Amino acid sequence: MSRTVLCARLKQELEGMDFQLYPGELGKRIFDNISKQAWGEWQHKQTMLINEKKLNMMDPEHRKLLETEMVNFLFEGKDVHIEGYTPPSE
Repeated sequence: MSRTVLCARLKQELEGMDFQLYPGELGKRIFDNISKQAWGEWQHKQTMLINEKKLNMMDPEHRKLLETEMVNFLFEGKDVHIEGYTPPSE
């Protein structure tokens, strides 16, 4: 039985994640308020960000930057700006 959440990013009732994928309080907030679909969108953006900015996940500063971008994307409705990336036109 899948669970649904009112997704903070997509503003609709959608399938929630099966388990908490991110640690701590923020992870719980994501689990409770972010759909699988929105998390998938974030994963895509995150990969692009890591590649674009050549982030090292061992570096606490880089992890902090990524976490800030994640919160902005998932909860503040902000899009991730990737240098030199042009989204496909609708």
